[in-house]
Amino acid sequence: YKGEDRILVHSPKVATYDLQPEMSAIEVTDKVVEAIKSRKYDFIILNYANCDMVGHTGVVPAVIKAVETVDTCVGRFVDAIREVGGEVCITADHGNADKMWDYDNNQPFTKHTTNPVPFIVVSDRVKDIHKGALCDIAPTLLTLAGLPIPKEMTGKPLVTLK
Repeated sequence: YKGEDRILVHSPKVATYDLQPEMSAIEVTDKVVEAIKSRKYDFIILNYANCDMVGHTGVVPAVIKAVETVDTCVGRFVDAIREVGGEVCITADHGNADKMWDYDNNQPFTKHTTNPVPFIVVSDRVKDIHKGALCDIAPTLLTLAGLPIPKEMTGKPLVTLK
């Protein structure tokens, strides 16, 4: 699309991601922090695949390393966004690293979960955050951007602004 840049950082070439649970998260973070500091972009979408992809392996120590890596990287990009006066929304469409053992079958659990996922907003303008569903994320982003919510959208904003 016009005005859109896509930055793709390739995943490491390994047989399974438990062998490199950091994947490319650090390089992705370096690139997104650079993009944030450039102040070129009004909106950035970022995906860390580590917890999902490493979670599918069922190797708990590797999943822990993946989660620790993403935690560090999220801290870096949130700090960068805050430095330029931006806002951050963090969420997921499913879980994976949140459940690592299938107690019913006594084996590693390697599938996506249907547990609730967080919706975290880092903003000085938000008064309240409400519970909701996936359909509420787009209206929330539009609200934060000061844009109208199309009547075709069935979701509601998850935030109340100050």
